[in-house]
Amino acid sequence: MAIIKDGKFYYYDFVFEGKRYRRSCKTIDRKLAEQIEISVKNDIIKMENRLPTNRNKSILFWTAWENYLKNNGNSEKAIERKNIAAMHFLPFFKDKTLSAIVSLDIKNYQLERKLELMSLEKNKNKKEAEINFRSVNYEVIIISNFFNFCIERGYADKNPAAKIKKLNELKRLKTLSDEDIKKLIAGATNKLTRDIITFLIYTGCRKGEALNLKWDDVDLKNDVIAIKGTKTKYDRYIPISEALNRVLEGIERNQDSFYVFNNNGAKIGDFKRSFKTACKNAGLKDLRIHDLRHVFASKMVMNGTSLYITGELLGHRTPNMTKRYSHLVPDTLKKAVDEVWGKK
Repeated sequence: MAIIKDGKFYYYDFVFEGKRYRRSCKTIDRKLAEQIEISVKNDIIKMENRLPTNRNKSILFWTAWENYLKNNGNSEKAIERKNIAAMHFLPFFKDKTLSAIVSLDIKNYQLERKLELMSLEKNKNKKEAEINFRSVNYEVIIISNFFNFCIERGYADKNPAAKIKKLNELKRLKTLSDEDIKKLIAGATNKLTRDIITFLIYTGCRKGEALNLKWDDVDLKNDVIAIKGTKTKYDRYIPISEALNRVLEGIERNQDSFYVFNNNGAKIGDFKRSFKTACKNAGLKDLRIHDLRHVFASKMVMNGTSLYITGELLGHRTPNMTKRYSHLVPDTLKKAVDEVWGKK
């Protein structure tokens, strides 16, 4: 038997019963390629003797995981996030072979992590429904994606994490009062950050949609913004309010950039640091950029806008995504009735 590197990947190349077998292992990891070669030859021997095969029985989770990180097109940030999550599940799975891992193993891991989170000091005496298990769900998603990768590469036959039900995730619906909104905008130490924060509050756009916005998509004459190439894969249109119009009119256009929000012509990748400074100056803790989208939605619903229209403005794919704001509707309806019939 022989393992040969041809171009990027290793190939196995051997002869059995007078027949040559040569194929790419689709990996740059020699150790994993050797395991694949042994597994392939064992399967061929079993098939020749009409015995049941056990494909890739010898490939360890840990070996395949290293290959997954190297060959799955992961960015440095993605690898960092996955490695942080893997700190929890690698001790559980790393010494097991891929073929030995079944759905029950994933469920047992999920339960172990669930109990671990429930035992944290901040979660003691809380009901299960009051605890956020988002981190555990993220870990199971990564395991599922990993097994899909292994199936594509021929390392595994099935995905044991494919049908694992998610644990409870508390929806984060942080919102701000009018006073807090003013403090946050005033807390920005430069005009660019102030303009972006204001834009996000007035439109409900995602951060990426705002930073990718081009002047060609802003129609100040007809008071409408076209949000293109969105997360949901379809365009949507947002009316420009008077307050938003003043913000956009106050932005000086840079001839060297197509983008509405730019830094001396250069496209902005992020503004987490300046946003954090604005929050600190405003005295607002535990506020994230994405929360500004919830601020917009809450304001719309509390002022009588239907969930359907709010969902359209946010670019939600289904009505269920907007239902998280439905708890705000009763007060809005009561306000509408009181305005018509008067209060007691």
